[in-house]
Amino acid sequence: MAEHPAYPVGLRLSGRRVVVLGGGQVAQRRLPALIAAGADVHLVSPSATPSVEAMADAGEITWHRRPYAAGDLADTWYALIATSDHAANEAASAEGEANRVWCVRSDDAAAATAWTPATGHSDGVTVAVLGDSPDPRRTAAIRDTVVEGLRDGTLVAPHHRPHTPSVALVGGGPGDPDLITVRGRRLLAQADVVIADRLGPRDLLNELPPHVEVIDAAKIPYGRFMAQEAINNALIEHAKAGKAVVRLKGGDPFVFGRGMEEAQALAEAGIACTVVPGISSSISVPSAAGIPVTHRGVAHEFTVVSGHVAPDDERSLVDWAALARLRGTLVVLMGVDKIGKIAEALIAHGRAPETPVALVQEGTTASQRRVDATLGTVGEKAKAEDVRPPAVIVIGEVVGVGVPAKPEA
Repeated sequence: MAEHPAYPVGLRLSGRRVVVLGGGQVAQRRLPALIAAGADVHLVSPSATPSVEAMADAGEITWHRRPYAAGDLADTWYALIATSDHAANEAASAEGEANRVWCVRSDDAAAATAWTPATGHSDGVTVAVLGDSPDPRRTAAIRDTVVEGLRDGTLVAPHHRPHTPSVALVGGGPGDPDLITVRGRRLLAQADVVIADRLGPRDLLNELPPHVEVIDAAKIPYGRFMAQEAINNALIEHAKAGKAVVRLKGGDPFVFGRGMEEAQALAEAGIACTVVPGISSSISVPSAAGIPVTHRGVAHEFTVVSGHVAPDDERSLVDWAALARLRGTLVVLMGVDKIGKIAEALIAHGRAPETPVALVQEGTTASQRRVDATLGTVGEKAKAEDVRPPAVIVIGEVVGVGVPAKPEA
């Protein structure tokens, strides 16, 4: 086979008949890509895995619930032969050869007329790797290396930029640089200018090439503008200068991140905006500390609330009385300096003083620490333990569930 390597080609299967023989694990892995390609997929198998059954139930494939029979490959463009019956596989392969149907054999690659490459996707590009011999582990490893390099920017490929100004609002996650999304990391690698928040994953900035201008959002000169207006103007100015701009924010752009204000300002300026969701600290930080925000038999709901405004402040939009009546989990962000008053308000409206509370400081990072208290003691405990922002506060019985976890070294 090494003397005559496989000829790589991309098949356009939309609307064309494809036959899959066998409904086991091989079919389960291959069917989604065939469906995504728009193929008219016919599965021939007396049984199938639950996942394959679900595809048939959803109408994504046509399932013929029987073994292979001669003639099944008639008018077929492409076939995947993956039954546990070697004789049936041989017969189907012979039919494919006679009818000039390209056939993949899961049981005998040497007898196949086609091989399935190891494939991956990144930013509108499909990476497909074929070896001179069918060694799936090696081709998969090469595929993973190339795709990961494209995604995280370590493998730089020429990228055509749009002529119109654009900005990406990227959620950086809770702090651990490994928790940014693949898309967010890729856009960072393509950026000319990065306007970063203090709570964004700072370690990612060290990976940027020297030509990238990194701007600390907290240090943008505000002049006669409000802070947010100055940030909006900076985004617009750099985008109109033809630069690829990334606004790197901690957590998710739309969870107390003023991302919508920035998106609205960009829309008014006629600048395209891409929003990349991020992992919110409201869920990920408790998880990193071993706290599930929901747990069977303990909490069926969780509520996320901003604590930057105290309950007795006239600017507060939070119905603390309603929150106190809830039985589930309450997650408070940006509330370290107000937690005493928040606890008092919840207790005053009926939440038990014995309700467990956990404060998780700098969650998901190497500096993570957890301080446990109760609603009645959390105000003094936070001061005594010198808990500082950023910290996520979890209130509810879930605090006592599980074993406290620490971030990986």
